Amino acid sequence: MPPLRPALIAAALIVGTATPVQAAPGPEITVENGRTQPVFSYADAIREHVYVESTVDSDADGRLDRVRVDIIRPKESGPGLKVPVIIDESPYYDNSGRGNEGERKVYDDAGNVVKFPLFYDNYFVPRGYAVLNVDMLGTTRSDGCPDIGGKADVLGGKAVIDWLNGRAKAYRSDGSPVAADWTTGKSAMIGKSYDGTLANAVAATGVRGLETIVPISAISSWYKYQRSNGVVYNYDYASWLANYVDTDPEPKCQAVRDRMDAEDGDDTGNYNAFWAERDYIRGLLGDVSKVRASVFVAHTVNDLNVKPDNFSAWWEALAKRGVPRKIWVGQTQHVDPFDFEGRRGLWVDTLHRWFDHWLLGVRNGIMHEPRADVEVGPARWITERDWPAPRGHKLTLRPAADGSLRLLPGRKATASFTDVAMTESDMVSDVGTAKPGRIAYTTGELPLDLRLSGVPVADLRVKLDRPTANLTALLVDFGDDTRVDWRRGQGITTLTEEDCWGDSTAADDGCYRKVVTNTVNRPVEIVARGWIDVQNRLSLSRSTPLPVGAYGSVKWETLPQDYIFKKGHRIGLVIAGTDATYTGETGTGAAVTVDLSRSSIAFPVVLGTPLESVPQDTARFVGPRELTLPEPDREFSFF
Repeated sequence: MPPLRPALIAAALIVGTATPVQAAPGPEITVENGRTQPVFSYADAIREHVYVESTVDSDADGRLDRVRVDIIRPKESGPGLKVPVIIDESPYYDNSGRGNEGERKVYDDAGNVVKFPLFYDNYFVPRGYAVLNVDMLGTTRSDGCPDIGGKADVLGGKAVIDWLNGRAKAYRSDGSPVAADWTTGKSAMIGKSYDGTLANAVAATGVRGLETIVPISAISSWYKYQRSNGVVYNYDYASWLANYVDTDPEPKCQAVRDRMDAEDGDDTGNYNAFWAERDYIRGLLGDVSKVRASVFVAHTVNDLNVKPDNFSAWWEALAKRGVPRKIWVGQTQHVDPFDFEGRRGLWVDTLHRWFDHWLLGVRNGIMHEPRADVEVGPARWITERDWPAPRGHKLTLRPAADGSLRLLPGRKATASFTDVAMTESDMVSDVGTAKPGRIAYTTGELPLDLRLSGVPVADLRVKLDRPTANLTALLVDFGDDTRVDWRRGQGITTLTEEDCWGDSTAADDGCYRKVVTNTVNRPVEIVARGWIDVQNRLSLSRSTPLPVGAYGSVKWETLPQDYIFKKGHRIGLVIAGTDATYTGETGTGAAVTVDLSRSSIAFPVVLGTPLESVPQDTARFVGPRELTLPEPDREFSFF
């Protein structure tokens, strides 16, 4: 039977009823109510594996590295019925495992996977998709050495997309060549954390055939993952992670790890060629301008593993390029939306319609719905036409000599502290008491709810008695409230009860334990965090010491947030030195003097919080407007 022409696929799917894609023996891809239907047997699906030849030799053994690809696809798929592909490429299939329950691959005697981690295979194979679990180069059963976001990581995954589209070679275990004659060539990449990072990375190469990606808690810049404006979170992290995910004897890839240690610039914290290779927004291997795929982002604002500036910067860059996109923003920690309380069914259905639209052309209206789903309280969600909230206003607050935080600048005054390593709990405790390592300011009680939605900006004028210092800016909410306890269990508790998504076999079921959101009542919440090394105030790639004894402007973005400051609460600003909670650095010991009258914290806010859905429209949000509020001595006297 000749290959199906794309025009015939489109004509069949646009109808949106139970119309088969093409005439073929056995089940055919079927669409009802804007969704593909489970008409293929999961138990009878073809399970096979191939080795795709990449364009790199990361382990320097004189042979191009081959990428292990484990495949499950409908039995009927082949030259007569071509199917699209969903890919989860990961370095974790045989160490930490995947998902909340740490699932790993399980193989049969022929070396084929009989248990694919996560629910993607159980749910999507019966609906006419192939699912590929790809071992990242240097991990599990692939060749090579992991290089933590670099050339091997990126080009290994790209090679798989190229093979699916006839541009790369693949081989079976016996060395015989194999073609992907069963696929349309249209593929998606999905995954959480490192897996989602690989999706971002491959999309940034502009590879043809990758139609959409779903990066979950994913890195867009490895510099942002391990640095904040020159402040180092962890030393020699890339080599440590490479050793963790590598399943080979340690000597094999030691040279690669040594090279990463030599090139990572830990001694300065500066952005250099090492980090540019691992930057998917504007890097050396690819950048956002090359992205052809649509992007469905999922991340949480309290993810202090893959910190949320990784999604906000990526999202902003995609928006500027006009990339078709969608986003879910949660409030837990490093958690997959499959494990957001009360949202599992909606997540699976949204993902289903997203893949049907982008891989099969189903007209199901998903691109005409609100672009953003945002959690604004424990398991409390709203939808909006974009993120950050398009109705945002810019609110600027300024510290004053009396310890207040207000709209208007106070009289000229200074305050001083010493750059010592302090934990965040020490920084925000006893704000009315002077501490040598921090200064703190608060508003009065808020007369209404204020929702922060976006990225706060700290703008300080400082003087040092040494060439540099680390600075921390914390935006804090003071007031008793029930909050997401994202510090405990990543913000969720796993229950014993299960629900099931897709079909099952004795070896691989689609059932997973339910979760609930952890909550806690506490009087203080650090809402936004930001760090900078003063010598990187002008450039991330060049150190410029501040002349000793001279004032200089230090302005930087904190991590993004979406958070409601409740009526009756107080907003606080804490300025300190080295944050011992999230950086491995020690304090410089510098005496820091802050010119209060020329310092501020600014952030986008929405007055009140809508509880209803906001209709999607085509308006483009161009930036926050300046917020005009009454004078401080009137109804907004809390400033």
